[in-house]
Amino acid sequence: MKTVAIIPAAGSGVRMGTAKAKQFLELNDRPLLALTLDRFQQCTVIDAVILVVPLMDVEYCRTSIVNKFGLTKVVKIVPGGERRQDSVRLGIEATGGIYGLVMVHDGVRPFVDSDLIERALDACHENRAVITALPANDTVKEVDRDGFVKKTYDRQYVWLVQTPQVFRYEDLISAHKEALSRGWKEVTDDALLMEKMGIPVKVIPGSEKNIKITSPADLEQARCCIGALSNPDF
Repeated sequence: MKTVAIIPAAGSGVRMGTAKAKQFLELNDRPLLALTLDRFQQCTVIDAVILVVPLMDVEYCRTSIVNKFGLTKVVKIVPGGERRQDSVRLGIEATGGIYGLVMVHDGVRPFVDSDLIERALDACHENRAVITALPANDTVKEVDRDGFVKKTYDRQYVWLVQTPQVFRYEDLISAHKEALSRGWKEVTDDALLMEKMGIPVKVIPGSEKNIKITSPADLEQARCCIGALSNPDF
């Protein structure tokens, strides 16, 4: 089955506290988003990429990222929605239904590698929904609104979810349509929609290198790691 990667990058980056949205901040003289897209450009199992960005940044992304860095797999750049789930849905609709598998990956995870992408896709040939994640190293507690502990989870069953995530096209578009019609809001990842639809979600090991850059501390960590980009084992 052909595979399309949807890269949602329509956030405003409030937590970063910068005038420029986080996906456009630079590492190694390239915008974060360009680094992320290049990982999919170089991965042979990805047939096409659809980029979802704020409306006012569509032309900038076309000229200063996609064209400038030769990202030929980006077949469409579409305006995003109010929430992440809206942006992903708009990206799915833009595929035209010609791809059997849809991979969703955060635009601000620039250190994803081909091995992780390929492992996720391989797993989706046997499972309808696949997510990448890391097992929790710390104890996880649920607290109430007043800050008191309600429950402590057995951390051997707790995983910290990453992207990429991979789904069958028909499952994903149906789930997003259902979310829209039922008013499901604040869906933080597409796997939650699969859960709501009763579709089993397979978890495979992610990568500690695959960090999500959303805060100044994350950006500093990425700057410490950026030199490793030249290392083929990174």
